[in-house]
Amino acid sequence: MNNGSKKAWLYLLPALILLGAFLVYPLIDVLIYSFEEGYNFASQTYWGIGGYNYSYVLHDPYFLQALKNTLILVAITVPLSTGLALLISTGLSSIRPLRQLYQTVYFLPYVTNTLAVGLVFMVLFQKTEYTDGLVNLMLQWFGGPTIDFIDGPYWAKMFVLCFYTIWVVMPFKILVLTSALASVNPDYYKAARVDGTSRTRIFFRITLPMISPMLVYLVITGFIGAFKAYSDAVALFGTDLNAAGMNTIVGYVYDMLYGDSGGYPSYASAAAILLFAIVLTITCINLLVSRRRPED
Repeated sequence: MNNGSKKAWLYLLPALILLGAFLVYPLIDVLIYSFEEGYNFASQTYWGIGGYNYSYVLHDPYFLQALKNTLILVAITVPLSTGLALLISTGLSSIRPLRQLYQTVYFLPYVTNTLAVGLVFMVLFQKTEYTDGLVNLMLQWFGGPTIDFIDGPYWAKMFVLCFYTIWVVMPFKILVLTSALASVNPDYYKAARVDGTSRTRIFFRITLPMISPMLVYLVITGFIGAFKAYSDAVALFGTDLNAAGMNTIVGYVYDMLYGDSGGYPSYASAAAILLFAIVLTITCINLLVSRRRPED
């Protein structure tokens, strides 16, 4: 090992220590907990080692409901938020007057407190004894029935959760894609216009390939963020997500640790490892699918 390599490893040492202390060690610790059957947090004892914790979690109806909610949330919000962000970013890039103002307006939800946005959504969608909510008022204008989106049917609650999640995550995606569109070399567009290429063909043949690395980044981080969703559901439906039928996998882990039915770190660890395995698998699939570069 030459002096240059030694210096490089020396510079990386603080980061490696932090990664080991706050990422690698906790992951190994959680993995060990997940195989310790009947672990008692107070006495630090357990009665066996095996896969019972995973079997219990995979047969727990609360976990299965949380898994279903999380998968639906991921399948709906990630493609919709990415597609809408791309559409809005393309529109923002094509206008010049007040562009900075529009970008600021679209970015405002990202810097707004999540719980505050959740309260606003509750006011819009929740039916109370005093009001049916603004959304139900609009439905009545068009002759539709009133719906309790917060305490009503499952599909209505899932609609609000997906809508809320898209609203929260889309500003960041708009910011990233707007910057990516601005970095595309304008000479490509000039050459395409000289050849008489249509705007649609320019978009699919030039714009999309050039910003594809950013799209891949947003899709992967979108999947990871959606699988870790918890505060969004709490902001809309309160802390008892099991009663509302709107819990997520992260919420299930929290409940197993600190909730009313908590005190089961082994079950929580097993659920956390399952979540890690799901996220890792989907991330690897995304990386394999998007491995080809535009220049290939």
